[in-house]
Amino acid sequence: MNKLRGDNYTEVTEFILVGLSHQPKSQIIFFCILLHLYLGTIVGNIFIIMVVWKEPRLHTPMYFFLCNLSFVDLCSTTTLVPLALVNCLRDCPTITYNDCFAQMTISIFWSTTECWLLGIMAYDRFAAISNPLHYAVIMTMRACFQITATMWISSFLLALLPVVTVPVQFCAGHNVVNHFACEVEAVLKLVCSDTTVSEILMWVTSIFNLPLPFLFILLSYIRILVAVLKIPSTAGRRKAFSTCGSHLTVVIIYYGTLISIYLKPQNKDSIDQDKIIFLFYGIVIPMMNPLIYTLRNKDMIGALRKAAGRTKQVRLSV
Repeated sequence: MNKLRGDNYTEVTEFILVGLSHQPKSQIIFFCILLHLYLGTIVGNIFIIMVVWKEPRLHTPMYFFLCNLSFVDLCSTTTLVPLALVNCLRDCPTITYNDCFAQMTISIFWSTTECWLLGIMAYDRFAAISNPLHYAVIMTMRACFQITATMWISSFLLALLPVVTVPVQFCAGHNVVNHFACEVEAVLKLVCSDTTVSEILMWVTSIFNLPLPFLFILLSYIRILVAVLKIPSTAGRRKAFSTCGSHLTVVIIYYGTLISIYLKPQNKDSIDQDKIIFLFYGIVIPMMNPLIYTLRNKDMIGALRKAAGRTKQVRLSV
């Protein structure tokens, strides 16, 4: 729905989200797949938070940051999926202007937070491997809380700045978003007013959101590699690498997907590919993270076995 404002511009009050609305049969299949992925993401990430919270042995900086990552994955998925599920059951999926920009801003916030959180986790592994004797002094819980508080505040400001500082206008009838959600690039394609300033702000903030955290992670792992090569024993090297395996796997998948989204040439044939990549990035990765950290981590496996043993004892006593 549009309200006329003159000069061929309109005040857009809602957007139409195309998604798979032109393929009704596919919508039902997509709904079932999306629902199962979402439930898996919710259960997996809540499970990790509960296990770390209940197991005193896991009350360390590494697992503190892992809980933050699980919380971010929970929230980022919930920002996108419930509305997508509802829209699968509607013939003409719509979202209000305010809700669209709120979803867009919140999605940027969660993405920025996850990028920097992965960088912090890389530094935590570097501190643990390169200087194990002073690790407890460097990464105190107070320091962890201060680092994460700074990360949350900075990510919020970086997400808010490009969206609220520059007003945009839409032409009559330009309110059809060819996507499942209010993705930034899909919405900006509909803007008729000059977007130069907005694009510059987006470009500047994206430097803080993507290249800087990635460079920080890269430098951390180079220093980790140097520190590991100095370890004389093969068993020590293997143990050091094993502590980084899960995090490195998550980083490769996460940044690999982001790079494919933002560096891939944009054309008409890439629209459907963008949707698939966006779904993988927004839904599949948050579901995979708990599996990666659980299956590749001996401490987590031990905590899970301990929790399973307690559950079995409770059942037998009942």
